Amino acid sequence: MKLTEISGSGAEKQVAPDFTVVELKLTEDGSHTLYAAGIDETYHSTHGAVQESEHIFMDAALRICNQSNLTVFEVGFGTGLNAFLTLVESINHSLKVHYITLEKFPVAMADVEALNYPDRVAPDKKFLFEALHRSEWNVPVLITPDFILEKRQTDFTEFKHTGSRYDLVFFDAFSPEKQPEMWTQACFEKIYEHCHSGAILTTYCAKGQVRRNLQAAGFEVERLPGPPGKREMLRARKQA
Repeated sequence: MKLTEISGSGAEKQVAPDFTVVELKLTEDGSHTLYAAGIDETYHSTHGAVQESEHIFMDAALRICNQSNLTVFEVGFGTGLNAFLTLVESINHSLKVHYITLEKFPVAMADVEALNYPDRVAPDKKFLFEALHRSEWNVPVLITPDFILEKRQTDFTEFKHTGSRYDLVFFDAFSPEKQPEMWTQACFEKIYEHCHSGAILTTYCAKGQVRRNLQAAGFEVERLPGPPGKREMLRARKQA
């Protein structure tokens, strides 16, 4: 979705969408998502928020990575669900994780506190879910001895990649229809450049143009069965 306003000179300029108005929604697997009225889109699938993230980012990426020391790059921190699932995996399987995530419009803490992800995933770790959201922005924060969180409050298109090389990429931006600038070949090229050989990128979006952009950026791309409510998803790899 392109939001515009008309300047006095007659030139058109872009206006940032409003992410401040959100509504709590219950999805079909019993977990919550948030509906962003400003872009008319939910943060997660209404067919099941937790099962979607488990399927796309845990099962299709993290759990097949076969590494115990990982750098994860996430585009779209949002509700923190993907980060929380990764943190739980880190605890349960003794993984060392450096989790770098971008979010230009952080979710308000009042909305975070209403989400039921800890109850659905790991009730005894609710304090860690809240710690992910309460941690300081733009600096690395030690959430557990094995999990470093680095939240960057910036737009993906403006992010300057540091020296970190990524083992996993969770590409969870809003859809290409709503944020087309996030899904370009140039954006994927930036990610590719900063990935280790063998790195895995997964995304819920299986559109042909997104697949072609990933391939043009250098990734080897495969279609996989999607989570409930979605026929397909994409998994991309950086070959050696």
